[in-house]
Amino acid sequence: MTTTLSTGIPPQRRTRPFGLVIAAVGIPAFMGALDNLVVSTALPVIRTELGASIADLQWFVNAYTLPFAAFLLTASALGDRLGRRRMYLAGIALFTVASAAAALATEPWQLTAARAVQGIGGAAIAPLSLTLLAAAVPDRLRNAAVGIWGGITGLGVAVGPVVGGVVVDGLTWNWIFWVNVPIGVVALVLAAVVLDESRGGARRLDPLGLVLSSTGMLLLIWGIVDGPDRGWTTGRVPVMLGAGAALFTAFLFWQARNRAPMLSLSLFRSRSFGLVNIVTLTFSAGAFGSVFLLAQFFQVVQGLSPLESGLRTLPWTAAPMVVAPLAGIFGARLGMRNLVVAGQVFLAAGLLWVGLATTPDASYGSFVGAFVLAGIGMGLTFAPISTIALASVTAQQRGMASGANNTIREFGVAVGVAALSSVFSTYGGFASGQNFVDGVVPAVLTGAAILAAGAVVATRLPSGT
Repeated sequence: MTTTLSTGIPPQRRTRPFGLVIAAVGIPAFMGALDNLVVSTALPVIRTELGASIADLQWFVNAYTLPFAAFLLTASALGDRLGRRRMYLAGIALFTVASAAAALATEPWQLTAARAVQGIGGAAIAPLSLTLLAAAVPDRLRNAAVGIWGGITGLGVAVGPVVGGVVVDGLTWNWIFWVNVPIGVVALVLAAVVLDESRGGARRLDPLGLVLSSTGMLLLIWGIVDGPDRGWTTGRVPVMLGAGAALFTAFLFWQARNRAPMLSLSLFRSRSFGLVNIVTLTFSAGAFGSVFLLAQFFQVVQGLSPLESGLRTLPWTAAPMVVAPLAGIFGARLGMRNLVVAGQVFLAAGLLWVGLATTPDASYGSFVGAFVLAGIGMGLTFAPISTIALASVTAQQRGMASGANNTIREFGVAVGVAALSSVFSTYGGFASGQNFVDGVVPAVLTGAAILAAGAVVATRLPSGT
């Protein structure tokens, strides 16, 4: 029988090869990140083969992202209580089965339903992979491990559109999902063999908290996603935003009163944890909101295919794969705070460059330097914000902290896309190349301003981080 310290943490865990641990957490995290965008390239083909409507196409994307963002906190809380490894394995299995169901879909509703189940599985994978990684490696390797994890996750986001285009061009759209099945089976076996079980401090479930948090986040993000298209002041959008805000406020009040909260508000008493989550929000909103619009620039204005457009943004989106591991390795020496500040400055400068260089006939060469600068900025941010978030709390609170940080990140992505899309719609549109540029320039400059504000906040992080 394993003895434990007063904190409930096993004093010694079995040693596993570093590479196997990285594979056990990195492969599923890569799959989850990949499926955020991989389907976007295949939408025209899926529309034809399944007879899908425009609304169906939107749901093929949103059916994944909405439950993914809404259930991050829930999955982390269940992991703390039922076992993080157990929930992680359940997430991988659910994601794999749902991928097979998506590949077999013959009707739009079937694909939408399968994507929703994928999103729930992904919500268990994303935060718990980081928590299990932090527990599985020695302290001296933790920063490097988180950096590699950040690079792998960033790679999934970067190559999503490219992989989708390659698969659709060479095979059929179904293989976008079939490819997850053998990978998922291998990942499931690997995680089961390599990773140890762990739990958080709380043992009792919080059913009311689970319902309030997941429903509140679902309605909030759904309203934010629908806002630019349906309008912010009429129809269902203000109803969803109001109901979501009310439910999440009720969740926070309940957590403050609950003796075994799924999200302890005491986490935010830590200056580091509070500030790093503000930076996470501004980083996600400014960076990913801008990427969303710039990926369309090459298609709408310059007439390129989705695959060609995805390839052109790779200097930006693939750079974190290289930079994030380096940031993890050298973070302790250079200072995590310094890396986060530099990352936000580089990102803001890159977007400012893009905003000033964007014209209907701008050459690709005028963007490459800006994309590289922004990509380095993202790479300098991914690992350090995760490292700071985990280092700001106790080992027992890591699952809770990871869930909160991932939820804030996904909320920031939704807010950024919606906010910058609204700026875009105010000043421009899709009527012509010039009309698109008229909208995208102020939107990207707004993204740069949001990131600059994040850089200022990051300077307030404690100097020891």
